[in-house]
Amino acid sequence: MANEFSKGLWKENPVLVLLLGMCPTLAVTSSATNGLGMGVATMFVLIGSNVVISAMRKIVPKKIRIPVYIVVIATFVTVVDLLMQAYAPTALYDALGIFIPLIVVNCIVLGRAEAFASKNSVGKSVLDALGMGLGFTLALVALGGVREFLASGSLFEIKLIPGWTTDFMLMTSAPGAFIILGLFLAGMNAMNMRKAKAAGKTYKSASLDCSSCNICDLGGVD
Repeated sequence: MANEFSKGLWKENPVLVLLLGMCPTLAVTSSATNGLGMGVATMFVLIGSNVVISAMRKIVPKKIRIPVYIVVIATFVTVVDLLMQAYAPTALYDALGIFIPLIVVNCIVLGRAEAFASKNSVGKSVLDALGMGLGFTLALVALGGVREFLASGSLFEIKLIPGWTTDFMLMTSAPGAFIILGLFLAGMNAMNMRKAKAAGKTYKSASLDCSSCNICDLGGVD
C-alpha cells in the first residue's frame, strides 16, 4: 500500500518523470505561491475523482466509461473553482485563471482515473491520488520557487534579498520556465543514473506506454 503513495513522489512523478500536465506546469509556476495553489487544486480533484470512480467502477459500462469519468472530474473541478473563487486570495485566483477549469482535461487526472482508479479499491485509489497529487504539487512549488527567486530574490512573495531591486524578467516568461524545467529534468536523470550505476544497473528513463491504460479503447469498434 505504501508504494501506491510513494511512487508519485519520485519514481513516477507526473511532472519530472512522466512529463504530464506540462501546460499548467509551465504557465502558472512564475511563483511558488501560484505553484502551490495549482498543485493543491489538482490534488483535490484527483482525490475526489479517484474515490468516486473507484467506488462505481463495477457498475459503469465499458463503452461509456470515459464520458462518465469526465463528468465526475468536471464536477470536482467546478467545486474547487467555486471554493477558490470564494476563499482564495483574489491575486492567486486571477493568476491561475483558465488553468483551474482546464483541470478537467489535465491528463494526470484522467490518466489516473483510467489507469488506476477504475481497476483498484477505494483505499488504494486514495493513496494513489495523494501520492500523485503531492508529487505534482511539490514539483510545481519547486519550479515556481526557483523561478521566483531568480526573478526577484523572493520566495512565497517574501523578499529574501532586500537589495534586489531589478527583476530578471526571463525567469517570469515561458522561455525561463522551459530552461528551469530542463535543468530539473537533467538533474533528476543525473541522480537516477548515478544511483543505477552504484547498484551495477543501467538506468532507463521512464517511458509512456499503453501497458496499463485502455483510454484509447472506447469499445466502439469490434
